[in-house]
Amino acid sequence: MPRFAAGLEYDGRAYSGWQFQSGLDTVQGVVQRALARVADSPVETVCAGRTDAGVHARAQVLHFDSEAVRGERAWRLGANTYLPNDVSVLWVREVPGQFHARFSATARSYRYLILNRDSRPGLDTGRATWERRPLDDRLMHSCAQVLVGEHDFSAFRSVECQSRSPVRRLEKVAVSREGAWVKLDVTANAFLHHMVRNLAGLLMSVGEGDSPPERVAAVLASRDRRVNAATAPPDGLYLSGVRYPAEFGLPAVEPQSAMIQRSLGSPQS
Repeated sequence: MPRFAAGLEYDGRAYSGWQFQSGLDTVQGVVQRALARVADSPVETVCAGRTDAGVHARAQVLHFDSEAVRGERAWRLGANTYLPNDVSVLWVREVPGQFHARFSATARSYRYLILNRDSRPGLDTGRATWERRPLDDRLMHSCAQVLVGEHDFSAFRSVECQSRSPVRRLEKVAVSREGAWVKLDVTANAFLHHMVRNLAGLLMSVGEGDSPPERVAAVLASRDRRVNAATAPPDGLYLSGVRYPAEFGLPAVEPQSAMIQRSLGSPQS
C-alpha cells in the first residue's frame, strides 16, 4: 500500500494534544477525519512527536497509508478543505514504505517562546509564555550548556512519562533575546514527556534570579524530578522542526506566517 508523509502546522490552544482521545478534540482526530474524507476511506496517522494540550507546531510530520489514487496536491488541498482554520497541511509527499514519521527521524527541535515585559500580552495570549520579571538570557544560555550531550534526563521528565529510557542526546540548547522576546531553542534525538517545559521552567528560575546557575547541573545530576523547578506553561512551546535522512527528500522547514516568523524566526519587540 502506498505511504505518504505530510507536514503540518497548528495552533494547539483548542486541542487536548496531538493523540486521538475519544470524546475530545485532538489534532490527530481532526487530521484523520480530513484525510479520510479525501481518501473516501478511514486513514490512520503516525506523527514524529506527540504534542501536549496547548502546544503548537510549525513543523509536525506524519505518515499514513492509503490506496486512494490522489496526487500530492490533491491530498494537501483536499485535507485543508476539511480541516479547521487552526490546522494546515503544508506539504504531502509519497515516500518509501520503510519511512516512519517517528522512527525514521534523527532529531527533533522545539522552540520555547517567552514574552518578557511587564505588560501582559494581548495579541500573543496562548501563543507565548508571559514573564513580567526581567530574564537574564545570557546567564540562562550559559548555564544550559551543561545539558548538551547524552545524559540521563530523569529530573526533566514528567511522572506520566512512559519512555523506557530517560537517556537522551541533546545537540543544542540556546537562549537568545530579541527585544522583549526570549527564545529557547532545543534540538535532541528525542524528548521525554514535558522535558522541554521542565527545562524551560528551570532556566526561567535561573534567569529571574530565583535559582543559582549551579542548580541546572545539580538538577541534572540528581535524576530526581522533585528537585527541579515548576513545569513551564505549554503556551510558548512549538515543535519547530524534525530532521530526516536526505534520502527521503522531505521539504525543508520554511516560515509560514507573520506570527510564526515572529515566534519562530525574528520576533519583534
